[in-house]
Amino acid sequence: MSYLFTSESVSEGHPDKVADQISDALLDEFLAYDRNSKVACETLVTTGQVVLAGEVKSSAYVDVQEVARSVVEKIGYTKSEYQFEAKSCGVFSSIHEQSGDINRGVEREDPYNQGAGDQGMMFGYATNETENYMPLALDLSHSLLLELAAIRKNEIELMPYLRPDAKSQVTIEYNDNGTPLRIDTIVISTQHDEFIQPLNSTPEAQAIADKAMQDAITEDVKNILIPRVKAQYPERVQKLFTDEIIYHVNPTGKFVIGGPHGDTGLTGRKIIVDTYGGKGAHGGGAFSGKDPSKVDRSAAYAARHIAKNMVAAGVADEMLVQVSYAIGVAKPMNIFVNTYGRSKVNMSDGEIAKKIWDLFDMRPKAIEDRLKLRNPIYAETAAYGHMGRKSETVTKVFHSRYNPEPIQCEVELFTWEKLDYVPIIKKAFGL
Repeated sequence: MSYLFTSESVSEGHPDKVADQISDALLDEFLAYDRNSKVACETLVTTGQVVLAGEVKSSAYVDVQEVARSVVEKIGYTKSEYQFEAKSCGVFSSIHEQSGDINRGVEREDPYNQGAGDQGMMFGYATNETENYMPLALDLSHSLLLELAAIRKNEIELMPYLRPDAKSQVTIEYNDNGTPLRIDTIVISTQHDEFIQPLNSTPEAQAIADKAMQDAITEDVKNILIPRVKAQYPERVQKLFTDEIIYHVNPTGKFVIGGPHGDTGLTGRKIIVDTYGGKGAHGGGAFSGKDPSKVDRSAAYAARHIAKNMVAAGVADEMLVQVSYAIGVAKPMNIFVNTYGRSKVNMSDGEIAKKIWDLFDMRPKAIEDRLKLRNPIYAETAAYGHMGRKSETVTKVFHSRYNPEPIQCEVELFTWEKLDYVPIIKKAFGL
């Protein structure tokens, strides 16, 4: 019997994502000037206010106010009516030095004996239902909001009322074999200007104006946004867009008050959006604001790298990989594999896990080196998902009033999405 599965995404202007982006921008700034920085930075955003807290050990000095304001401006909070605006919001910092008790468990004379920065379990997941080995419901949810942001920033005339905050949700019907059959429901909630005014001050007139705005946005979503997103996918996915899709656009009827003014945002509150949209599993640790010595982040990336390469190599159609650590201990406690009965090799999941143990060095320092994680590559991860993104090399420039010369560095983004281990895996599994 078929079943329905749903995933959601949130835009870069969502308050939790504003917080994530500020935390990761600060991390990048520290790493740009000191690659050995240890950073755990949390951000809270609310009406007219940014609050920074956390622990840092670094030789670099960063103007945290300037970094926070630049992130807010880039996202698009640049008007006073948003009640959260880049130039006027307060920025309060309570960042202090990293605990020496944690540091003594992490640093070692031999860096490859570097201990994990915390205990916990991390998961990586991959499925071959999309070109980027991500669950389709989540991939579509991200794509809808990426395109909506592109329209807001670059083609404002198409939907001139758009504001930065938005959420999406996609429900897909699957058959018993886990194959997508059709898109059942699409939900889009986008913050907007009050672009239709009521004829008078009565509640009835306001309700009529609100309904007219909702109808206009719904038409634009169906006729502008959906066709542009549909065109980005191969024919087998385009066929899932039928005339029977149920649409809920701004289902509350109005979304003018939004962003940090409408809802307080915190770093790390969108970990399912950041990963697999509810498919697979999540260990519970957030990513943003943490340097790669924190295995919450680095081991989750490494587990995704393993799962994606294993599925791409043909070991299974779907795979979940778990790894766990003890704080201060270099080698992981375990590697666990679940292929959901969709393995394509004559091996048990336990035997596959043993092969992974032999093929991938999962010590924290080895992960840092293999995936080039000691570079300022994290700002790009903080919105629209950490997984399923395009691995590419870019040049980044950092300016600081405390350093006379800007730093220019060439970095590789989303290294955990590379399929560089496919030949090694095929050889090891005889594929």
